[in-house]
Amino acid sequence: MSAAEEFEIDGRSVRVSNIDKVYFPERGFTKGDVVRYLISVGSGLLRGLRDRPTTLQRYPDGVEGESFFQKRVPKYLPDWIPTARISFPSGRHADEMAPDNVAALVWAANLGCLTFHPWPVRRSDTEHPDELRIDLDPQPGTDFADAVRAAHEMREVLAAHGLTAWPKTSGGRGLHLYVPVRPDRTFTEVRRAVIALGRELEARMPDRVTTAWWKEERGERIFVDYNQMARDRTIAAAYSPRPTARATVSAPLTWDELDDAHPDDFDLATMPERFARRGDVHADMVEHAFDLTPVLELADRHAHDRDLGDLPYPPDHPKMPGEPPRVQPSRAREK
Repeated sequence: MSAAEEFEIDGRSVRVSNIDKVYFPERGFTKGDVVRYLISVGSGLLRGLRDRPTTLQRYPDGVEGESFFQKRVPKYLPDWIPTARISFPSGRHADEMAPDNVAALVWAANLGCLTFHPWPVRRSDTEHPDELRIDLDPQPGTDFADAVRAAHEMREVLAAHGLTAWPKTSGGRGLHLYVPVRPDRTFTEVRRAVIALGRELEARMPDRVTTAWWKEERGERIFVDYNQMARDRTIAAAYSPRPTARATVSAPLTWDELDDAHPDDFDLATMPERFARRGDVHADMVEHAFDLTPVLELADRHAHDRDLGDLPYPPDHPKMPGEPPRVQPSRAREK
């Protein structure tokens, strides 16, 4: 049987079993490597997770084994790990872990958690997001470089409405932009703001960017996945390991280094050295909270001047007022 090891973190002793189990066969990284990685970048990872309801993406047998998302905390959750009660679109509730120390991250890693998916809210107010998240998702025929071009243009769109974003790699081919906002808007309003921003970007780059929900309409363009701001949709936290063959991680970046970056540059081996040298390059994000009023006024203008209303929600989401039919366009034409 593989050995276990005790880790002393934040005044807590956390036992990690099967420390030598291989999680990333192509690179040879083990469960112990994942734990040591989380400790090395712990303050940065915790900055994006602290007091946020967090879903665990678990790979107990490594990236080549079965995986699942764990939303509800298990009964054996240690009493020193805080929780937050969240409401799903269905109206049901769940208690998720809301980490406030690095020891909690190691405890989750012992369960096989690789990627942490925090909600864009704090446990003190789970109905009002304090982060607006923009997911720039490359479609077939596009790549990370296309997402970078879209991100630079989106930066200009945001600036025109008084907002600043912090970029990070998804750990795959995409890019995420985070905008800290005042927690005075609902999920519906913040999602509406992302749609408005996406439409502005689409108008500037019609051949390169799309907000089309249906894949058959997207073409070879970057998709602004506005539904990542719908309730119960989350994005991998900064510094989270991703279930890729080369063990990439979601890497926070500065705007100045974005053009020269590539997602494969950041993994379990390279990020600890970068973090030790640079620290958390998004640390100052917590000092800001922007007002979404100008963007929601933009959404109102879209509705009034261009007759642009809501866009489809995810299929498992209850039907929303004003939402267009959730019917694939090609099927609608067949009827």
